[in-house]
Amino acid sequence: MKILYALQGTGNGHISRARDILPLLLKYGKVDVAVSGSQNEIETGITIKYHRKGLGFVFGKRGGIAMWPSISQASLTRLMQEVYHFPVQAYDLVINDFEPVTAWACQIRKVPCIALGHQAALSMKNVPLPKINDPLGKLIIQHYAPAQASVGYHFDSYNTDVFSPVIRSGIRSLRTETRSHYTVYLPAYDAFYIASLLAQIKGVKWQIFSKRNLKARINASVTIEPIHAEHFAQSLSASAGVLCGAGFETPAEALFLGKKLLVIPMAGQYEQQCNAYALMQLGVPVIRKLTDDSIAELRNWVASDKNVLVKWEDTTAQSIERVFKKFDQLEGTLQTINHQI
Repeated sequence: MKILYALQGTGNGHISRARDILPLLLKYGKVDVAVSGSQNEIETGITIKYHRKGLGFVFGKRGGIAMWPSISQASLTRLMQEVYHFPVQAYDLVINDFEPVTAWACQIRKVPCIALGHQAALSMKNVPLPKINDPLGKLIIQHYAPAQASVGYHFDSYNTDVFSPVIRSGIRSLRTETRSHYTVYLPAYDAFYIASLLAQIKGVKWQIFSKRNLKARINASVTIEPIHAEHFAQSLSASAGVLCGAGFETPAEALFLGKKLLVIPMAGQYEQQCNAYALMQLGVPVIRKLTDDSIAELRNWVASDKNVLVKWEDTTAQSIERVFKKFDQLEGTLQTINHQI
């Protein structure tokens, strides 16, 4: 069986998840990997056969997406060419983690495509969603990377097609401890802006990780260093708490390690608003924006001993089994349709 595993390259979560999923896929057949976008900050550690520009987003410096750079880098003509020329017909199945080029190529050429990822869960029944007016955000979640079937990951198993987060093996094997520092990863904010605010909270050590490959010491309590998977994991496992965006992987890893967590969703990013809402249902505190007005809330969080405990078993293998059951169902449906025709 020839399988194409297609990944979104914007952000680090899709790549991190793929490292643990890929070995499981190899049990089912020959697997090639495709990636579109280039906003991740970590080494993939994966052999990538196809790399396309796709349609991604550029993070800003004040908590949101940089719309003009995102628009200026987008080219619908190039995207359509990438979609039209991508050889999805060479594969029996495309497994898609929110990657638009292969998803739309499958739609055009009628190749089986199954969504596998966190975004896939956000369109499923019983998944908690915030009551906000964001028609564009909802449109992106539903149509950015269309598929014929979906298997999702989320903070809770809201239905039978939603599985607990894929916690990478490097995190599962960590020995945790609690030191005095707090780990910070807010890629939508400028690292020096973050440092200027956190430095106002005296008596607390902050380790800020930057996607812009910065390394600096602001004072005795605040440092900035480039994002590196191993160093970040070490900081995370030894931290007193984690301050991060409302993505999926980092909050999930922090909760899995038993760390006190505070999230700040990226402005104008519907997925992160959904994640923040789901985390609030679990009891995780949320700050809407990082400003001078946030200092009091940060101080209260640091002083609090409230924590959210989760018990997530490793269900990654089961989620892959579900993907191939759905593939068998799709194949059966196609055979029935062809027979009727």
